[in-house]
Amino acid sequence: MNTQGNAIMSSPKTSASFVMISVSLWFIMLLLRSGQLRAELGTTPNIKHIVVGRCYSYITLVNPSLRYDCEDIWSQFEEAVVRQSSCNVTVEDYHPMFYVMPQTWPCDSFLFWSKTRTLMHSYAAVVRHFWTLEDTLVGYMFNDLIWCGQEEDSGFDFTSCPEWSACRNHPVYSLWRRASQNFAEMACGNITVLLNGSIVNAFNRKSMFGSVELDGLNPHRVNYVNIKVVANLEGPFIESCSQGSIVDLIQILKSRGFRWTCTDNDETLMILQCIQNPKLSSCQTCANSLLHRRSLTLN
Repeated sequence: MNTQGNAIMSSPKTSASFVMISVSLWFIMLLLRSGQLRAELGTTPNIKHIVVGRCYSYITLVNPSLRYDCEDIWSQFEEAVVRQSSCNVTVEDYHPMFYVMPQTWPCDSFLFWSKTRTLMHSYAAVVRHFWTLEDTLVGYMFNDLIWCGQEEDSGFDFTSCPEWSACRNHPVYSLWRRASQNFAEMACGNITVLLNGSIVNAFNRKSMFGSVELDGLNPHRVNYVNIKVVANLEGPFIESCSQGSIVDLIQILKSRGFRWTCTDNDETLMILQCIQNPKLSSCQTCANSLLHRRSLTLN
């Protein structure tokens, strides 16, 4: 009887121990799984097939007037990245690749952006004459891909790559920095800059636009810099043409001799947001306003 009693009395301790062990094992497995997820953020699998395939797609379907050797572009890219540590690929290492893929773009079509990626794509799709960096050959080929080499090997590191912020000479960052610089230096005519008015520092000097593209713009080639500040329809409304970092951007443009315009809440951009979220109360107000304007036009 006493034996049974002791067994019954010790069962809460046994249950507690079992729970603690189970929680500990779950926590360890979670950490291991997190490590696996981090490891999976190495070079994008099948990167060569993706990059070369996109290249052929671009010169065949997107812009058939172009004549490029996609295999040569890949070779120059591979040469820049492999056999180097993940934090030792400079902008200069990509020069040979960019040399074999020169591209020009029509004036009055350049669209720059920062922290407005989703809306930017919708805007460029509606206003068809716009070109973004992603519409260029290099942007089309490498968009959303990850890559890095390994110093002790001649191939890509498919296990893990450092974050962009880990080093200045990150292989992905260096390529986009060079691509952004080229895009800005080619900009001509009237250009458009799309910024997010619902965040602090909509114009950020550390962003690709603020640190690279802005400095690459030439006031002798660019007629007007048309800034469009767009906030989320339901807010927060943090920055505008007359408030926050946008004012700093305008001052920089003035000091460099650029002519500029700035627009808050562009109607086309507001409509695009309403298409994505039609039930917002501000969208109903916008729709009523448009209907009223249309009725006045018809009358």
